[in-house]
Amino acid sequence: MNIKFRLTILNFLEFFVFGAWLISLGGYLGGQLHFSGAQIGKIFMTLGIGSIIMPAIVGIIADKYLNAQKLFGILHILGAIFMFYLASIHDYDTFFWVILGYLLLYMPSIGLANAVSYSILEDNNYDVIKAFPPIRVWGTIGFIIAMWTVDFLGWTQSANQFYFTAGISLVLGIYSFTLPNVPLTESENKSLSERLGLDAFALFKDYKMAIFFIFSMLLGVVLQISNAWASEFLRSFSDGFPDSFAVKHSNILISLSQISETVFILTIPFFLKRFGIKAVMLLSMLAWFLRFALFGIGSPEGIGLGYLVVSMIVYGMAFDFFNISGSLFVETETDNKFRSSAQGLFILLTNGVGALIGGYTSGLIVDYFTTETSRNWTSIWLVFAVYALILAVVFAILFKYKHNPDTIKEIAH
Repeated sequence: MNIKFRLTILNFLEFFVFGAWLISLGGYLGGQLHFSGAQIGKIFMTLGIGSIIMPAIVGIIADKYLNAQKLFGILHILGAIFMFYLASIHDYDTFFWVILGYLLLYMPSIGLANAVSYSILEDNNYDVIKAFPPIRVWGTIGFIIAMWTVDFLGWTQSANQFYFTAGISLVLGIYSFTLPNVPLTESENKSLSERLGLDAFALFKDYKMAIFFIFSMLLGVVLQISNAWASEFLRSFSDGFPDSFAVKHSNILISLSQISETVFILTIPFFLKRFGIKAVMLLSMLAWFLRFALFGIGSPEGIGLGYLVVSMIVYGMAFDFFNISGSLFVETETDNKFRSSAQGLFILLTNGVGALIGGYTSGLIVDYFTTETSRNWTSIWLVFAVYALILAVVFAILFKYKHNPDTIKEIAH
C-alpha cells in the first residue's frame, strides 16, 4: 500500500475520532444530562487543560523513549477505554474527570500524528512541504464525515456517539502499529519549558510581539465557544421547530463551518501578502463578531436560517485568519533562536490558556442568562459578539505594525 495513502488513513481517522463527538457534545450535555451552563463550560475547559502541558510531555517521550507511531497507538487504545466508559456516565463530576483523562491522551496525539507523518515522508524521500498538505486535508474531511455520520445515525443526542468514537479510536490505535517505525531522536535535547514555549516569553520585551501574544490569548477565548454552545443553541429550538433541518440535522448545518474553513485557508497567502497580519487579524475578530451576532438573530426557518448559514460560512475566516495567519506571523517575525518556542507559546496561549478561560467564562455567561424554563440565547450570543468587537477596536489601536509584503513567505498548506 502506498505510504502516502497509509498516512492519509492515519490523518483521516485522527480527526474522524474528534469530529464524532466534539461538536455534538454540548447539545448532549444540555439535552440528555441536563448539565448547567457552568458545568458544560467546565467540561469544555478540559480541551484547554489537555493542550497546555501534555503535548510537550508526549513529545519528550516520543523523542527519547518510545517510537512515535507506537506511542500514538497506545494513546488511542487507552483513549478508546476512556471514551467507552464515558458513554455510561450521567453525573457531572465523573464525566468531567473521565473526559479530562481522555483529552490528556487525545490532544497530544494531534501533534504526534503530524510528527509521525513528517518523519515517514522524509524517510521515503518525499518533500514534506508538498506532500503533507494534501494528506492533512483529509483530516478535516474526516472530521466533517464523522459529524455527518453521527447526525444521519441520529446519535447527536445519544451516548452511542461515544461508543462509536471508542471503536474508531481502537481501530486507529491498532492501525498505527502497522506503520513504518519512527526512530528516536538523538540530537534534539529540549527541556520541558522549551517545548512549552516558555523561553519565548523573552519576546515580550518587544512591544509588538507582546501585544500579539496577549491578543492571541484573548482571541483564543472565543475558539471553544462555538464548539461548546452551537449544538446546544440549535437544540433549544426543538420545542418550537422540532421538524426543522437546523434541529434534526444540527451537525450537518454546523459542518458548514468546517467546510468554510477548508476554503478560506486557500485565501490566506493573498490576504497576508496584500494587507498584512494586522488587517488579517482584524478581519478575524470582525468575523467572530459576525459569527456570534448572526447566531444571536438566527432561527431555524426563513431569513433566520439564512443568518445561521452565513454565520457558519464566516467561521472559516474567523478561524483561519487567526490560527493559520498568526502562526505564519510568528514564523516570519521571530529569529531562529526562538522560532520553535514561539510557535509553542502561540499554541499554548490560544488552544490552552485561551480555551480554558473561554470554556469557564462562557459557562458563567450562559447561566447568567438562563432561567428555570429557558435560555436567552440572543443576549448570550450578543455578549460574545460584543467581546469580539471590543477586541477588534482595542487591537487596532494598540498593535503597531508596518506591513512589508516581502517579509511574507509563500508557504504551501
